[in-house]
Amino acid sequence: MLSRLPLHLHLAEIVVVALALWLHHTVVADHRRRHLLWWSMAALLLVTLWPLGDLAARVSLTAATVQRLVIMLAVAPLMLQSMSTDLLVRLTRPAPVDAVVRRLAHPGVAIVLVTVLGTATLTTPVVDWGASSPWARDLVLLAVLVTGLLLWVPALAIMPGAVRLSPAGRAGYIFGSAIVVTSLSFIWIFSTHSLYPGLHNQYELLHMTPLFDQQLAGFVAKLGCYIPMWAIAFTIFFRADDRGVEVEESPLHWADVERKLLRLERERARAVRRHRPQ
Repeated sequence: MLSRLPLHLHLAEIVVVALALWLHHTVVADHRRRHLLWWSMAALLLVTLWPLGDLAARVSLTAATVQRLVIMLAVAPLMLQSMSTDLLVRLTRPAPVDAVVRRLAHPGVAIVLVTVLGTATLTTPVVDWGASSPWARDLVLLAVLVTGLLLWVPALAIMPGAVRLSPAGRAGYIFGSAIVVTSLSFIWIFSTHSLYPGLHNQYELLHMTPLFDQQLAGFVAKLGCYIPMWAIAFTIFFRADDRGVEVEESPLHWADVERKLLRLERERARAVRRHRPQ
């Protein structure tokens, strides 16, 4: 069983997590937000180190599915929530960054990118490439984390000056996203042969055939995504209603007002430069 799986220390992942925790500690003073990042990094290490990380990389599609669900549904949103509003304001203040974040935070753009990236990272060539080397594996996992961040930016409505959905809009976005995120699971469930030759030794290590592992991954993806995301969607909707907040009303924060004023100043400055005599 797992005793046959070679032990790897994954020092690169441990160093990156330690560095992230140190940087966050130096810029964020709120203990609650620090704890959120601790939980996020703990979850990340749990699914990227031995044994689950090694099983996900080279052996089992089910393990890879669990790994991706944890990264996208736990690590990514906790990372975003660990950032204070002041920190997000500073990070997104430069004009190029603001322009990119403003577009990526739009729900329509986000859901398209999540669909494309999420599907691409689960195609046969990418999964097999990730199983070929540690560096390839880490790059694929980085793409999964980016996909999770893109997924949750509109849902959490935390980016200054970006589109802020109403509680009903956020609930609907999360509800619909659960379907998109698991777009390949039906193919896994109903396929009659294994689609990932790069994953191997399922029977020796887990006592399951590659096809059963793939079909199980499809059910894990569906249930592991639908249950938590739909629960979050209903919670957002009914909490707003219980608090007397208009579920169709989009909130406006001072950070949004400040960012919009900054954009107006930049637009006026560009207009002046365009009309200045040469």
